[in-house]
Amino acid sequence: MPRRRLTRALATAVLALAAATATGGWTFGPHTAIVEGPPPGAADWRADDSLGVPLPDPATAAPAEVAAFFAGLSEAQGAELAARHPLTVGNLDGAPVELRYAANARNWEALYGTEPEPGRQLLSFDPRGRGTFAEVYGDLPAAERVAVVVPGTDNDLDSHRTPTTWARDLLAQVTADAPDVPAATIAWVGYTTPEGAGPELAGDRLARAGAQRLDRFLAGLERTTSTAAAPTVLCHSYGSVVCGVAARDAGAAFAAGDLVFVGSPGTRSGSAAALGTEARVWASRAPADWISAVPNVQFLGLGHGTDPTDPAYGARVFTSEDVTGHAGYTAAGSDALHNLSAIILGAHQLVGCAPTFPECSDVPAA
Repeated sequence: MPRRRLTRALATAVLALAAATATGGWTFGPHTAIVEGPPPGAADWRADDSLGVPLPDPATAAPAEVAAFFAGLSEAQGAELAARHPLTVGNLDGAPVELRYAANARNWEALYGTEPEPGRQLLSFDPRGRGTFAEVYGDLPAAERVAVVVPGTDNDLDSHRTPTTWARDLLAQVTADAPDVPAATIAWVGYTTPEGAGPELAGDRLARAGAQRLDRFLAGLERTTSTAAAPTVLCHSYGSVVCGVAARDAGAAFAAGDLVFVGSPGTRSGSAAALGTEARVWASRAPADWISAVPNVQFLGLGHGTDPTDPAYGARVFTSEDVTGHAGYTAAGSDALHNLSAIILGAHQLVGCAPTFPECSDVPAA
């Protein structure tokens, strides 16, 4: 590399570090421990011969295989397995939704000593480490429209205000916009997120691990929501990195109809086309969102690349003009919330397009 280009690249990397420091300060220390593989109890599940056939291995069985296995069971057999192996069934992508809810109610009570609040629907619940979970709002088995919220930094079992608030806000707006359309939203805190504004935030180690879990979750959702259109996957902040890697790795198999990046630091791909997904790719960033201070570069594994709202990226860019801050994209009455609802409903003609992409809504209704 010529000296001038090397100097410019180094300066850009330093700027990225400085910007990240300015937005919260680095937290130096050991790498965040990633929760991987099935939760405790997998060995007992594999050894269970009560049905006279091997049970699908939670570490290797594809969601399609899991779904086919449970389809061959009676209701009583499925309920018995969920009662005997709640951590496995509650986190087994492809298993029936209602069985997972029941299993995760037991998992919640085992951890907290009390039943979850009435009406809570936990599609996954893993207490290892800082904890991961997925919570459903609405009637998922009956839904025709589904949205999955993938959040960024500092989300876990104890701290998850943004994704759960967004999921509730989105369901309320979609229901108001189309009361006759059954819908559900999911707050997917299903990966180990970065903590604070530390070095992990500028790298993709956690995103790569999270991407595998997201791809598997979406594949399981595809098998258990047969009445729904392919979901809208809404990715916020570092969640955009997770979604970008997941889409790129899965390619045409990425099980989403629409992929939406908001408040994104980049997606680890230089363009929407480079993601290789068949999903429609959307993006938006509020003028007052501090994420705009983070340079969109990649150098020596640092940074996440092109801003997906950049016209060169090729996403369909919609407006978020009246959004305040980094997490306000589902604020009541905001243009961003109305646009997100229209995307989820497949009413693309109602999306407010940014001046940089005036044809963003010029796509067939899904």
